[in-house]
Amino acid sequence: MAYAGSWSTVPHDPPARADWAGRPRYAPSDFVTLLWREKGLMLAVFLVLFVVGAGFSMTLKKSYTAGSSVLVQLGPEYVYEPRAGDAARGAVPDIDSLVASEAEILLSSQLRERTLRKLGLSTVYPAVGEKYDAAPAAEKPLIMAKAVQDMGEKMNVATTPLNPVIRISFEHEDPAMAARVLNTFLEEYLAYRRTVLVQAASPALERQRVLFEERLADADTAYQEFLQNNNLGDFAATKSSMTQLIGQLEGQRYTLEASIQERQGRLAGLESQLAGFPPTTLLYSDVNTADTDKLAQLKVQREDLRSRYTPDSQTLQNIDAQIRTLEAAVGAGRTAAPGARRMGPNPVYQTLVTDKAQLVAEISSLKSARDTNTAQYAEATTKLQQLAELEPRFTELTRDRDILQSSVRDYTVKEQQDDAARMMAGESNDNIRIFERASPPPKGASLKKPVLILAFLFAAFSALCAGLLRMFLRPGMPTPASASRTLDLPVLGAAPLKAR
Repeated sequence: MAYAGSWSTVPHDPPARADWAGRPRYAPSDFVTLLWREKGLMLAVFLVLFVVGAGFSMTLKKSYTAGSSVLVQLGPEYVYEPRAGDAARGAVPDIDSLVASEAEILLSSQLRERTLRKLGLSTVYPAVGEKYDAAPAAEKPLIMAKAVQDMGEKMNVATTPLNPVIRISFEHEDPAMAARVLNTFLEEYLAYRRTVLVQAASPALERQRVLFEERLADADTAYQEFLQNNNLGDFAATKSSMTQLIGQLEGQRYTLEASIQERQGRLAGLESQLAGFPPTTLLYSDVNTADTDKLAQLKVQREDLRSRYTPDSQTLQNIDAQIRTLEAAVGAGRTAAPGARRMGPNPVYQTLVTDKAQLVAEISSLKSARDTNTAQYAEATTKLQQLAELEPRFTELTRDRDILQSSVRDYTVKEQQDDAARMMAGESNDNIRIFERASPPPKGASLKKPVLILAFLFAAFSALCAGLLRMFLRPGMPTPASASRTLDLPVLGAAPLKAR
């Protein structure tokens, strides 16, 4: 660099460092000037990169995205049913867990592979299908796996928290094929999820049921042997009947004792009454009426004489004297004489004797019934005591038998419920509803414009970087202002560099 004009001395501080010559200092205004000097290089770099990016963007094809929505609701396959017992039975996941599990099934690679195999790989991706058909059998799985991966990159499964809706989209160059693939994918999803969520018939249930049935057969055998060895038909019924019989016998015994005491009291009363009655009594007696008859006869005779004799006649006076004498004798009782009498058994005495004999017989019968009742009561009590001694063993056998029967019943019911659940789940997907099926999208999307813009920005940035790199690599002082800042000296004039 050459300087023209006169020099003038200007006071200045000495440079702080001795290595200033290799490190020029720049100001923001210097960059514009220096980059303008590198405009040729920058333009070349920009054009090359932009042309390459623009050419790449022109190779991109337009793609169409088909969308669909699935409503997920709680179904029986998500309700917890324990294999045994009732612990946590009926537990269900929350809506987010439910939707997340269904979304994971939708993201399954096996589901995409089932879709491609159903539609045909050549139908969805013709170029890959031709390659797949021409490839040997050993390479076909790899080609199919890459196609499944490409399909997964073109498919999107989106969920929203606390929202039971899953949105699925698929991108393809053909709008009709995009909708067809997505609808087929959803149909395969409905079939595939049943194989994932619905458990197959578990052999463990059947093995457990068979095991419990064998143990139940052994328990039944022990139970029957126990009844036969102890001569019992039904332990519970026998014990109940014995208890009831003892109660009845005890009641009968109290009744018999009361009846015996009542009859013995009556017997004592009859014996005291018998002492006051004679065994025989007067049956009947005749009355002697000879004096009264004689008196009446004399009176009749006087009346007859009175019609023939005068009142003062001796005949009437005689008969009147007889009448007066007889009446005086009758009145004094001198003419009374006992008549005929008849004695016989006393009926009251006989009745009392009969009642006594009947009471004695009844008391004897009641005592015999009491003895029989006492024997039956002792026998029933002994039998009940034997049953009480056998009851712990019977309770143990019955408990084991009941538990095994309940287990067999539970496992049988569980097997039937599982079969019914699998059958119902295999025939319906009531909790999954496709309320928006895919239809061919009318508008497509292309990355040409974004790629072109990115190519422009990348080319401009690369050109700027190339210009800056070239600017910093040039030797010397690029501008007078940079030289003044670098040397810490004023620049009074500047002349252009002469070409060699």
